Amino acid sequence: MTLYWAIKALVSGVIVATVSEVARRYPAGGALIASLPLVSILGMIWLWRDTHDGARLAAHAGATFWYVLPSLPLFLIVPALLRSGVEFPPALAAGCAVTVMLYVAMVAGLARFGVAL
Repeated sequence: MTLYWAIKALVSGVIVATVSEVARRYPAGGALIASLPLVSILGMIWLWRDTHDGARLAAHAGATFWYVLPSLPLFLIVPALLRSGVEFPPALAAGCAVTVMLYVAMVAGLARFGVAL
């Protein structure tokens, strides 16, 4: 393990820990931090630092856009199930299952229009 890898892991972990700590006190505040594209921005920074490849970074950013779309229903499904009395683990599992199905559909659908992810 290199120092660089450890720094990347530490910075990423601090973001996740910050979200969970803020959300314990202020759920909407934690949600706001979690909704920021911090992981995507860090990913782009790390990718640029590692490669200085504009085409690779552009492909990464474009693919990130498409992958965000099928993940959005997760944030409607989980709270809806929790509010209807479903326990957290099955609610999260259902949200994740739908997200995976939507990822597969998105990749297949975009491929039909010549967009490769």
